[in-house]
Amino acid sequence: MCRHRGRRAPLGKGAAVSSRPAHRDQPSAGLRKSLGVVDGFAIAASSTAATTSIGIGLGVTAGAVGLHLPIIMLLAFLPILGIAGAYSRLNRVEPNMGSGYVWVGRSLSPWLGFLVGWIGIVSTVVFLAYTTTVTGSALIQLAGESGLHRLAGLRLDPDSTAQSTALGIVVLVAVTLTAVTGIRSAANLQKYLLVFEYAVLLGFCGYALFAGPHPFSLDWINPFTIPSLQQLAQGLLLSVFCFWGFESTFSVSEEIKDPRDASRAGTITLFTMLGLFLLGSFAFQRVLSLDELTAHGAQGLTYFGDRLAGEPLAALPLIALTFSAVASLQSGVIPTVRGMFAMSRDRTLGPLWARISPRYGTPAAGTVVIGCVAAAVAVLSLVIPKVGDLVLASVNAIGVVVSLYYALTALAAAARFRGALRESPSLALRAVVLPVVSALVLLGLGGYLCWTFYTSADHFEISPDNGWFMLLCPAVMLLTGVAAAAWAKWARKSPYFATGRSVPPAAPAGPAPEPAAEPA
Repeated sequence: MCRHRGRRAPLGKGAAVSSRPAHRDQPSAGLRKSLGVVDGFAIAASSTAATTSIGIGLGVTAGAVGLHLPIIMLLAFLPILGIAGAYSRLNRVEPNMGSGYVWVGRSLSPWLGFLVGWIGIVSTVVFLAYTTTVTGSALIQLAGESGLHRLAGLRLDPDSTAQSTALGIVVLVAVTLTAVTGIRSAANLQKYLLVFEYAVLLGFCGYALFAGPHPFSLDWINPFTIPSLQQLAQGLLLSVFCFWGFESTFSVSEEIKDPRDASRAGTITLFTMLGLFLLGSFAFQRVLSLDELTAHGAQGLTYFGDRLAGEPLAALPLIALTFSAVASLQSGVIPTVRGMFAMSRDRTLGPLWARISPRYGTPAAGTVVIGCVAAAVAVLSLVIPKVGDLVLASVNAIGVVVSLYYALTALAAAARFRGALRESPSLALRAVVLPVVSALVLLGLGGYLCWTFYTSADHFEISPDNGWFMLLCPAVMLLTGVAAAAWAKWARKSPYFATGRSVPPAAPAGPAPEPAAEPA
């Protein structure tokens, strides 16, 4: 990696962290390398949140594509697989917690690199905000299952964003504090939550495949019977959102003992998610009709459990959903703050985000601040009164911007490894062709969906049924990124915009990169 003039000294690999308590975080301490491949998988799997995606996302996606959930999940997986290959190849030659921000800035443009980093921040904040509400809704559902329907004279309503958000913020505070105390303890907590979630999912969905009243249909795996191209595009983008989060393991690559384990964890996560999503898709369609799938929205997994078992077993899927939401909150905070840490090292963000707690060895101050920002956004989202509508609006907005930053990262990989075109056809296919095709597919999906949003309305209102509102959400995310980039370039005078080079954390561990694929 080229060095630019005036660059600060990088953080040393495995730099020692003082154990002395301090009154404030220090920006010069190094992050502790304490994670392995299982920890990386736990963080990525919790961030992807299969239980939440199945319990809530399947109903939302069915509203777009009908009873075609299995094939839409499989089709969405194909470009994501190409994106995952690009992430893994880039991580092998340049492991960095900034991931796409670093790689796109180097290979394409510092402006695009900053935009990738910014999209990762704002999309995760939006995710944290609505997951806060989903967590509160799940807890209220649990209270209802246990017979508690009123509290202090107030009727508990799991579809009320006000009640759900208030309760969810309490949980957000708790998981934020857990993330502050150490990433290893956070990863350990997520392992136990994942074991319970997956055991419940496998048990209920496996039983549903045999006990469901609706027969299997070949139409479920036939994409040509989806009514329109717009529905196909929206279904694919919603399914891409379900896979979103596998790259979280690359955001902690500087805290993983061997950077290659980040690539292994990301790949394992992706295929695990595919298996769970296909199992959930078939199981839900065996048990629930299309009307039932779309009508229950945020309570889809609860209704699914009630249809398959009586109490107390019927409450297990709801408990699994609650655990998944809690783990998602924690795993959402962790990679976001790490990405901001990398940007702060380059002075594209303020120094607060690069402060490391000497006591915990984590970016504690930034973790607390991002938790507070997510809570504030969750409060602002109260303008949408129903949890189901809030989920739909958030998922569509995140799906559009995630497709953009995945595509840019894949194009960065293709540009960086374009030398592979002069080598073997196999290497050229894996290093260049598949990332480019995957990027074009995602850009096409996002662009087409934005166009349909624009042409589907003639007035503006705050509703997930209003195309202009649905288009405004991702537009605001992107425009604020352009403004923040301009501030970083001209006000902060970050050297990142002059060179496109990020401050390296340490020399990459493991074997040397593939020289044949690296351009001259």
